[in-house]
Amino acid sequence: MTPPRRIYLDNAATTWPKPEAVYDAVDHYQREIGAPNGRSGYREAQESNRIVERARQGVAELIGAEDPSHIILGLNCSDMLNMAIRGVVRPGDHVVTTVCDHNSVLRPLRMLRETADVEVTYVPCDSQGFVSPDDVKSAIRPGTRLVAVNHASNVTGAIQPIEEIGRIVRMTDALYLVDAAQSLGHVPLDVQTTHADLLAAPGHKGLLGPLGTGILYIRTGIENEVQPLRYGGTGTQSDEDRQPDVLPQKFEPGNHNLVGLAGLVAATAFLQEETIESIHAHHTILGRQLIEELSEIDGVTIYGPKATAERTSVVSITVDGYEPQELAAILDSTYRIQTRAGFQCAPRMHEALGTVPLGGTLRFSPGYATTPDDISRATAALQEVAAIAIK
Repeated sequence: MTPPRRIYLDNAATTWPKPEAVYDAVDHYQREIGAPNGRSGYREAQESNRIVERARQGVAELIGAEDPSHIILGLNCSDMLNMAIRGVVRPGDHVVTTVCDHNSVLRPLRMLRETADVEVTYVPCDSQGFVSPDDVKSAIRPGTRLVAVNHASNVTGAIQPIEEIGRIVRMTDALYLVDAAQSLGHVPLDVQTTHADLLAAPGHKGLLGPLGTGILYIRTGIENEVQPLRYGGTGTQSDEDRQPDVLPQKFEPGNHNLVGLAGLVAATAFLQEETIESIHAHHTILGRQLIEELSEIDGVTIYGPKATAERTSVVSITVDGYEPQELAAILDSTYRIQTRAGFQCAPRMHEALGTVPLGGTLRFSPGYATTPDDISRATAALQEVAAIAIK
């Protein structure tokens, strides 16, 4: 018997499949280049240098950054968020974040609370997962050092009003960090209109690149307020044992993941050709279909906004009679439908939603390659499984 076709709905964790050009670029680098960047003058090393700079330029163009040298390349979004948070926050500082944020923000802040006497205010959200800009404004103090906000929730899909929050933060002395892990590549985003001082994102989610890359935008004029977390060789100023103080080398010691960056170059070119606006429209259609079809299934509770204009296509649910992990296992083993179950590394979000006693939620996250038929097959399978519990 032929097994059912794989339906991948875990794109909030990492997108799959990638554009074909990404696979080609990775293979080309591995087979034909294979050299490090920034350390030698031969032809392939120079080609590696160009890959790094093209990756930087491609991201800068997508987000409206004024200077590609202010796009720092790293390991993943967690790496970049650590660089932003721990590079900016000093002992005794005050930080504002939200209950919607991911552990990539919450855990560095927890560490700073416990080791550096940093105080953190967690702004609440409403029942749909939205944060009020007025609540952010009320949480900011004269001495607040950083405001860190999740642009789009990886649990509810709610898109926060980061432009309005950015205008509020810009009127204070605090720095503004946007976690764009779930939005960059899915939602049009411009660092100028968001007033972001710092913006972090992974290369492997909405940007459609391989695993193992991340980006951090640092606004021109604040680079001296961010201290590097890692020190080491950069291939520049090698006659000194002091870390270079210029961007991007200040924050990029060691060899880059050239394999991942080669794929990221191809991925950003794909996004510029297809346009993020068209991809966002595709996600909006899939999200609307998913919510409508899930709403018709008895026993299903949907979390987050119902209006698709205010959310990404990420949809989290619970189903009466099932724990999320059990439900995910059944969907995968019986139907080859792949989702994410549990707390999605966002414990305070689940506390706010009241889903902690339920074991979290089951999350569907379509991607650019997901089709309406994929969504219909997934919801039909879920309806079959949900009906068993009702009987």
